[in-house]
Amino acid sequence: MAAADAPDLPVRQPRLPYPLQEGETVVGFRRRHWLSLYPRLAALILLTVAGPVAAAVLTLRLDLPRTAELAAWAVAALWAAYWGFRAVLAKYRYDNDLWVVTNQRLIDSTKRHWFDLRVSTADLVDVEDMSIQRSGVLATLLDYGDIVCQTAGTVQNFAIRGIPDPRGFHALVDRTRDRARLSARET
Repeated sequence: MAAADAPDLPVRQPRLPYPLQEGETVVGFRRRHWLSLYPRLAALILLTVAGPVAAAVLTLRLDLPRTAELAAWAVAALWAAYWGFRAVLAKYRYDNDLWVVTNQRLIDSTKRHWFDLRVSTADLVDVEDMSIQRSGVLATLLDYGDIVCQTAGTVQNFAIRGIPDPRGFHALVDRTRDRARLSARET
């Protein structure tokens, strides 16, 4: 049996920040490729640690008055809190940037922070054309890229950027779209 003909396995249901419609089930979902998170997270962690390390070196090497030492440690604590918060926020954004394929629609959900939610949807029957864009050596070696969907809706381009295995996700959307179109014709 070819991979395209293989039956879909049950998908672990992600925790979605919005309700699904009646009779709607999740067929598949993706997050951005890990490369969009871990190098950035490593840089933010290094910046978080840099302030306290600089304060320690400064206070150990120089004979500063007690108030100057306290000021250096206060600035280092603020520095670490700021960059640590940025690291937590980067991980939060990564965890809450989802592309979901259901049996009825394609959903792009983004949460930049706790008080911001952006959800775009496209009915699968309205997806007219899809293309995969993958450029660069790193994207080719690590197999990540973009999928751009042309839809019949008011927003004509629906872009899914930086996902792992874009060909597999494209095939999943294609299969699910074909099923949605067949069931729409039957009703």
